[in-house]
Parts: sequence; C-alpha cells; structure tokens
Amino acid sequence: MDALRAALQPITHNLPGPVRDLGVSLIGDSCYKALVLDIDHENTECVKLAVSKALGIGIVGASSIVKVPQIIKLVKSQSASGVSFLSYLLETSSLLISLAYNVRNRFPFSTFGETALILGQNVIITVLVLNYSGKASVAALFIAALAAGVFTLFNESILDATTMGYLQAGAGVLGVASKVPQIAAIWSQGGTGQLSAFAVFNYLAGSLSRIFTTLQEVDDKLILYGFIAGFTLNLVLAAQMVYYWNAPSAKVKGKQKEAPIKAAPAATTTGASTPKSKGPTTRRRG
Repeated sequence: MDALRAALQPITHNLPGPVRDLGVSLIGDSCYKALVLDIDHENTECVKLAVSKALGIGIVGASSIVKVPQIIKLVKSQSASGVSFLSYLLETSSLLISLAYNVRNRFPFSTFGETALILGQNVIITVLVLNYSGKASVAALFIAALAAGVFTLFNESILDATTMGYLQAGAGVLGVASKVPQIAAIWSQGGTGQLSAFAVFNYLAGSLSRIFTTLQEVDDKLILYGFIAGFTLNLVLAAQMVYYWNAPSAKVKGKQKEAPIKAAPAATTTGASTPKSKGPTTRRRG
C-alpha cells in the first residue's frame, strides 16, 4: 500500500483546480485530504461517504434514461397495455412533492437529483398512456393540475415547512401505493404488456442504493422509510417481470382467441358410388 501511495500522491497532489474543487464540494475538505491527498483507505467514514456520493451520482446519471425504453415501447406499440395510469399518477404526485421537499430543505443534489429527471419522464409516459387510452382531454387536465402543483409546492409563502413535512410523509405513502395498481394490473392481465423491464430492474437497484445514500448523507427518517417501502414493492414488480417474462401480451392473447379454427378437409374416395336410396320394391308376376 505504501508503494501505491507513493506512486499516486504526485498525481493526486497536482490535480487540476476544477477537479480538486469538484472533489472538495462532493466529500468535503477533510475527506478530500484523507482519501485523495493522503490516500488513507482506512478512514471508513470518508470511504462510506465517497461510495455514497459515487452511488448518488450514478443513480442521477442512470435516471436520465431509466424510463426512455418505456417511452419508446409505448410509442412503437401505440398501446398502453400493461401500464397502469393510476400507478403513474400516484408516482408522479409523490415525486413532485419529494422534489419540492428536498429542494426547500437544501439537501445535496446527489441525494435526490433523479427525482427531477424521473418526474419529467413520468409526465411524458402518463400523457402517452392517456392518449393511447383515448383520453386526450384528461391528459390536458393532468398537465394543468401538474403546473398548479409546481406553483403551490415550491412557494414557501403558500406552504410552510411544517406542512411540507406532512406532505412528504404523504408522498412516501403515495410512492408505495403507486406500485400496487401496477402489480395488480400485471396480475389481472397475466403479463407485463408494454411495461419496460429496463425501468423495473433499474428502479429496484436505484431504490436499494438510495437506502444506503440516505443513511449516509440525509438524516431524515421520512425519506428513508419511503425508500425502504419502495424497494420492497419494486422487488415484487421485478419478481413479476421474471415470472411473466415469456408470457404473451393481452393483445396477442386476443388475436390467438380470435383466430378461426380450420376445418379438416372432407375425405373423398375415387370410384366410390353414392348409395341409392332404398324405396319400396315391386314384384313382377310371371
């Protein structure tokens, strides 16, 4: 380890100013000195913080595309089969409240950045689901309600900190409840339809990682309990995705039921004469 430290320290002590400033802004002066300058891997608190920051940045980066496959599947299929509108409505409401709560409490962006990115993708998916379900007018109403929610939640003169705390507790319940309609939809349809496996499994990994980052960086039980409950139901969704992996969608099942059964061709034999009907016979008198 000493040899490695001796080889790395000339590099870490001469990092460009922007890189050094970024490192200090992420893990603080003391941990930057311990991990980057001194290369002290035995400082467990700073190691945990660095891992948490790396996970947080990774989650934020992955969240920028986590639901893009879901959007693509909806657009290509022009169908909302297997995707629960109620699930996305509840989740979008939960994300919006959580975003406002985190911003107003000035928590590090690395601990909640994916909330904003996933919120934007959720809005697109919700509008697509409504449009493909023949409810374009409801989609317009949804956008209007969302805009009103943004104005209200981010305005400290309308909602004080205490009220936001209550709303965040409710957001945790909404986030958990949002998984139930999707689980029920998969169960009732016997398949995952247009639900994206990429989004489901990334959500599972992200919610697990967020439990760790919240424990390390955010002393807020409301957020922690929400992530724990969310991970539990994300695990159920992932299990359903595996179980119904090769199951045909409801659309395909409908086509299979509607397919006509071909009748077997009637058997014909060459040279066979049709039997004559037997009528009453008359005798000739000799």
